[in-house]
Amino acid sequence: MAALWLLQAATGVIIVFHWEIDDSTIAARHADTDLSALAREIDRLAPAGSGRHVATVWTTAGMPDRYDITVAKDGGASTVVRVTGDGHPIRTDRRGGPRRLIDTLVLLHQSLLAGVTGRWIIGASGALLLFNAVGGLLLAWPRRGAWRPALSFKRRGPPVARLYGLHRALGLVGVLPALVLVTAGVLLAYDEGFSRLIGAGPVALPPRTGHALVGFAEAVRTAQHALPGARLTAVTMPGPDDATYRVRLRAPGEWRRAYGASYVLVDAVSGDVRGVFPAAVAPWPRRAVDALFPVHTGEAGGLAGRILVLCTGLWLIGMIFIGPRLWWLRRARRQCAGGQSGT
Repeated sequence: MAALWLLQAATGVIIVFHWEIDDSTIAARHADTDLSALAREIDRLAPAGSGRHVATVWTTAGMPDRYDITVAKDGGASTVVRVTGDGHPIRTDRRGGPRRLIDTLVLLHQSLLAGVTGRWIIGASGALLLFNAVGGLLLAWPRRGAWRPALSFKRRGPPVARLYGLHRALGLVGVLPALVLVTAGVLLAYDEGFSRLIGAGPVALPPRTGHALVGFAEAVRTAQHALPGARLTAVTMPGPDDATYRVRLRAPGEWRRAYGASYVLVDAVSGDVRGVFPAAVAPWPRRAVDALFPVHTGEAGGLAGRILVLCTGLWLIGMIFIGPRLWWLRRARRQCAGGQSGT
């Protein structure tokens, strides 16, 4: 379990800023978002009669005004085209092809590259880590409020005593943010079950039948007008089963830095707004589920929160190395004492 926790902590530290890392690997000029230009690129990537269709458009969440357009082929693999804000392609990735290193690290952290089964394993290991952290906190809690000795450690004396003092002091310093992050991570691993448990229904309306007549740019402008001040983060395009644009936005004050949790559903047939779902006024179960990701990643605290998550991951790595080392020294000392006693 320590090895698995070490993997989780190490990958977590690396991917705290994975959006920025991924975008930094692509050199391209900056262009402000031009919805009409994006719409033209969408039409170019999936022209009528080509057997291709655009399924989603997502912000890359790294550098501003960059988007990933997912182009699906009927009966075939999909392709992700990264574009600048004016629709200029800067990278193309084929789904099912070789993964980039940063994508592999993200999937390792989330699911051990094992899909749903991996998420269950990650959730169970996180729950065990949470149990161990609570147990360690109870054991290390200073008696009678003697915090100063507990937060200091001996620089002289036997190695076991010095290492124990260091382990206890570091544990008390970092355990509270770790408890919060790990709890959010466990609930994220079981997000579907947690959502059902507290009654957090999805943001959805009955499917709209009909042929899409409204274009991408018009639909996004309608959504932004319905939720003033919100920034575009993603669009799920209308399909044969539902002629609705599902526009995801980040409204001012939301915890989620990258993607937001507000939605506007736009009728692709008439261009009318079917529903507006601001995250700020969502029912509390929905807000609780939406809060898990920004709490776990530190987005809820802005840049300072993300740095805190990074430091907490480094703290966990240190605790994982110190703990087994302390156990090994104690074990060696007991064996030595037992041998001397037998002699």
